[in-house]
Amino acid sequence: MNPKMKSLLGLARKAGKIYSGESQVEALLKKKKGDLVIIAEDSRSALTKFEKWSQELKIPIIIGGSKEELGSSLGISPRSIVLIADKGFAEAIIKERDNTI
Repeated sequence: MNPKMKSLLGLARKAGKIYSGESQVEALLKKKKGDLVIIAEDSRSALTKFEKWSQELKIPIIIGGSKEELGSSLGISPRSIVLIADKGFAEAIIKERDNTI
């Protein structure tokens, strides 16, 4: 995960557009809400649980960074999964990821 993506995640959190942790993400997916799901590379359980579900809802998925990286970019403890609930932030993060590939 590059520094610009981390910065965008931090901005999205300050804007109140981030939901993190399996229970919060699950609650939003049940309501069919969300614009991007980011799953930590070192969280196979979250990947197993949320990958197919996100695909069925046509919500893009990024698998990247560690739990520690996700948490620190949000200014909180380590997180295995993050949901972005804003189309603009989601598109910016996807664009930034695509620019670094």
